[in-house]
Amino acid sequence: MLQDKIQKYTEEINQFVTQKADELEQFRIKYLGSKGIIKEVFEEFKTASVDEKKSLGKVLNTFKQLAESKYQTLKESAIEGKAANADENLDLSLPGEGFEIGSRHPLALVRREIVEIFAKLGFTVAEGPEIEDDWHNFSALNFPEEHPARDMQDTFFIKKATTSRSAGEGRGEAIGDIALRTHTSSVQVRMMEQGKPPFRAIMPGRVYRNEAISARAHCFFHQIEGLYVDENVSFADLKQTLFYFVQELYGEGTKVRFRPSYFPFTEPSAEMDISCTICKGAGCTLCKYSGWVEILGCGMVDPNVLENCDIDSKKYSGFAFGMGIERIANLKFEIKDLRLFSENDLRFLKQYKSALI
Repeated sequence: MLQDKIQKYTEEINQFVTQKADELEQFRIKYLGSKGIIKEVFEEFKTASVDEKKSLGKVLNTFKQLAESKYQTLKESAIEGKAANADENLDLSLPGEGFEIGSRHPLALVRREIVEIFAKLGFTVAEGPEIEDDWHNFSALNFPEEHPARDMQDTFFIKKATTSRSAGEGRGEAIGDIALRTHTSSVQVRMMEQGKPPFRAIMPGRVYRNEAISARAHCFFHQIEGLYVDENVSFADLKQTLFYFVQELYGEGTKVRFRPSYFPFTEPSAEMDISCTICKGAGCTLCKYSGWVEILGCGMVDPNVLENCDIDSKKYSGFAFGMGIERIANLKFEIKDLRLFSENDLRFLKQYKSALI
């Protein structure tokens, strides 16, 4: 009879004990599998009479629950036993695997080194917002309305306004175009607006230009700009400051030259080249076989910029400079593709573990 079968299988289940995975799996297949005993007795139950179903229904459900509960209990016991055995077999005298040490980004390393060099000369660090208004990004820096840098091909505009603003309309308010800053010179304006000379600071940060991405250019990059405003500041002060910076960063004996240039916010303006650190001036692809590599632009702060920030240009003068951190890192680490800095390739980044200290 069906009830006798259930009684027999119940006794087998109650007596079954194991911690072996293969024996437990055989138990599951025998009782709970798709062709197992429980499936078999339920099929036999369907052919029973009405009176038998009334008496066997509860017994059959209890039997099924017993098999499932037994399997789950033995499974948990086997897992705990395996973990205990693993702990017992653990040899604490073996050397640990340890954690892999991370690495700093090469741009962060270069930025830190530049900040430390200028800190020796008394320069502090100033920062500002990456989303700027027209005044701080362009107008206060003596950019004419028709300057190409205002065009959409160079600047990522967030909001275009129909009204413009001149130096006489006040300062410090977000009037006109709103854009992602194209240089950290905007931080210089904010610093001069909010304080009084003397100023001696550098401004590191990310900037944005609407340019095609290639090995030599990117739509975002990092700059460090510097500003020194005080009485009787001369171009000679600028040259000596930058000469000291180059010797500290690239080593004594690195040659420097200045070439006349044009920037709206400085007058006179210059671009500074150094002797190629790769070929030592002999000529290579990086320096285009000239022996020189441009690393920054600089100049004396235009009097209009000082006046826009309510600084007396007859009493105060100053110099400013700006460099791309990527360009400095290219020369320092001999990296030829700017895209590597932003692709987060661990094979590239792990090379700078030794520069952590």
